[in-house]
Amino acid sequence: MNENTAKAPAISTPPAGIVRVGVDLAKRSIQVHAVDASGKVLINRALSRERFLPWCAQLPPGCAVAMEACTGAHHWARELVSRGLHPKIIPAALVSPYRIQGASGKNDANDAAAICEAASRPQMRFVLPKSAQQQSMLCIHRLREGIKSDRTACINRIRGLLSEFGLVFAQGSKALRQDIMLTLEDASNALPGLARLGIAQACEHWRHLDEQMAWCDQRIAAHAQEDPQVNAAMQIIGIGPITASAAVATVGDFKQFNSGAQFGAWLGLVPRQHSSGGKASLGRITKRGDTYLRMLLIQAAKSAVLTAHKRQDTLSQWMLKLRESRGWQRAAVALANKNARILWAILSKAGRYDPMHVSIKPTAPAQ
Repeated sequence: MNENTAKAPAISTPPAGIVRVGVDLAKRSIQVHAVDASGKVLINRALSRERFLPWCAQLPPGCAVAMEACTGAHHWARELVSRGLHPKIIPAALVSPYRIQGASGKNDANDAAAICEAASRPQMRFVLPKSAQQQSMLCIHRLREGIKSDRTACINRIRGLLSEFGLVFAQGSKALRQDIMLTLEDASNALPGLARLGIAQACEHWRHLDEQMAWCDQRIAAHAQEDPQVNAAMQIIGIGPITASAAVATVGDFKQFNSGAQFGAWLGLVPRQHSSGGKASLGRITKRGDTYLRMLLIQAAKSAVLTAHKRQDTLSQWMLKLRESRGWQRAAVALANKNARILWAILSKAGRYDPMHVSIKPTAPAQ
């Protein structure tokens, strides 16, 4: 061995008696805060990314390792499970109240201590770790959303550039696609040659984005065909392959929710409450939870509400009555919440969707 080669320092052994560890994740350093059964702090130090897993491997089997839901949390959770540990992922919003230093005392050590304390609460809500397959499918959905945004920006850019030369087209990408090639080939208009070449390049970029979008749609369609849960979710009125695929990939095990109402609340589809003294005061929906999945459910519900008059099933008739009394936008949000509950009922109980089903509120047991 070369004498000039520096030896890597040995990984320190965790103190005995550790029952819970709070972890503040970062790109290069990871802060750990470990306590024993009585809550006494045994260690609070920073580890490098490379040392974290070897250090965790020395913890007692079944030891709870808590972390915030952030980038990489599900990866670390899978690694910890493979080493016989019990990872707990906590939503970041539920950790802040346990930082005793308050907002002015935020640092890695205090955050790790707050995570460790939050994980000890009996009523704390945890995020179920996602599998690599779930995250792979969500990658496709995230890529598709980014491509869709880029495509919209590209189309608007083309319209803006053409309007600088007095060329204005009808709304919609179809009208623009049909007329733009004729416009570029028409030598009689006021479009200079250099601008013609630049817009042609933008059109080529648009075509490339369409190909990428189609590729993502193919992967999502394949997921819908292969996964029985996605196929079952697609039977619900107002839920198509994209929404069904995103729901299954995001949630995974629907049994982690105790009821459909809890699932709807997790998605942020329930009204805000400011109730006191027995008087209920409800506001707009909370918009908590997964923004992407909530957006898909609401957009799909809007389409279902606007076409409800074409169907005769029980749910569509309910939509029509609600649309007449409350307006189509509120009806769409109400349908999104109802679809979330139906989705939970079907996928948590392995049932099938019945569009003619009439739900009956359970009666209170006799005293």
